[in-house]
Amino acid sequence: MSNTVTFRISVITLLALVAVFAGCGKSTEEKPAAKAPAAESAKAAKVEVPLGDADLLQNVPVGATAANPALAEGDLAWKEVLQSMRPPSYPPEWDTNPPAKEAVAEFEKKNGAMAAEAAGRMKDFYTKYPKHERASDARDREQYLLGVAMQLGNTNVIARLNELEAAKLKDPNLSEEERLQLRVTQLQRSVTGLTETNPTEALTQLEKGARSLIKEFPKRTELSGLLVSVAQGWADNNQPEKARSLAQEIVTAKAGEEVEAAAQGLLKKLDRVGKPLAMKFKSIDGREVDLAAMKGKVVLIDFWATWCGPCMAELPKLKAAYEKLHPKGFEILGISLDRDQEALEKGVKRENMTWVHCFDGGGSKFAEEFEIASIPTMWLVDKKGNLRETNARENLTEKVEKLLAE
Repeated sequence: MSNTVTFRISVITLLALVAVFAGCGKSTEEKPAAKAPAAESAKAAKVEVPLGDADLLQNVPVGATAANPALAEGDLAWKEVLQSMRPPSYPPEWDTNPPAKEAVAEFEKKNGAMAAEAAGRMKDFYTKYPKHERASDARDREQYLLGVAMQLGNTNVIARLNELEAAKLKDPNLSEEERLQLRVTQLQRSVTGLTETNPTEALTQLEKGARSLIKEFPKRTELSGLLVSVAQGWADNNQPEKARSLAQEIVTAKAGEEVEAAAQGLLKKLDRVGKPLAMKFKSIDGREVDLAAMKGKVVLIDFWATWCGPCMAELPKLKAAYEKLHPKGFEILGISLDRDQEALEKGVKRENMTWVHCFDGGGSKFAEEFEIASIPTMWLVDKKGNLRETNARENLTEKVEKLLAE
């Protein structure tokens, strides 16, 4: 994997936190058909802990040499370390029954403890076999696993993780790429947990951290993309003025064509709020749909896809709101980003999604027109036909009821 690709993965991980809600990343990326919502919800809630490396087990040399009689012992120890690192699978019953938050939390707690134990085994290995060819690899894995444990809520590893990172940042041989990845990881970790409990504080820290990184790595122009994502976060957190101010700053700064285009797209999205929204299409069941003809109703525009786990996980809340409020004038327009109509139709039938759905076979022209960066994205249109909300996922029922009362 190239350095550039590796860094982009780190940034993508960070941007997932910026959004303050879980989404499927690029809106037009096609994925395999989704499982039942319960299974996808469980998988989305858990962080995979890649503790095992079967491929490496096949490549460990065996046999002592005159120069290193402990080689065979070290090789065996390395194999044992890898073989012991198998993360637990989520309970099979979660495929059909959505797990309670407490169950997911307990599962993550166990994964966090396992990651910490695995990190300890890595430390034991390179301490006992400092000259083994896998010693350096074990050091890197210890740090990575501690980071995973921290991400899963294991705060007992903080001191050791800080110690390792501080030592690594002082290493004069550390490349700029490695230093940047480490700094991005630290920024990501600084807001872990805040995205749900205090999104305003999380975004404030992310914006401050992004500016610090840009100053620290002035030649890495791609870092300006972090600020675009923070601006999007402000917009999604119903703070449009902060979002607009930051997006305009990015455009003025001439941070690069791609970044500037993203900021301009956000400004266009912000400008749509409070104005009429036009949307016409033929649904998959043949119905002609015109949003302009739906005045008097509150309409949810749901950008989604059957391959999107978080989208499927939202369905229970979506169906509950529709069942409760549809008789009072609440409608849903599903804008599918699927490329396989059969998969969409099967998903709609299986989940009993009785509202209308748009499919154009190209990943949705509307998603492109409205600069939809990730899914699920839910917009709310009021009874006058004006776009009022671009982040309707949080407290959906309450938001719809408020608009219905106007």
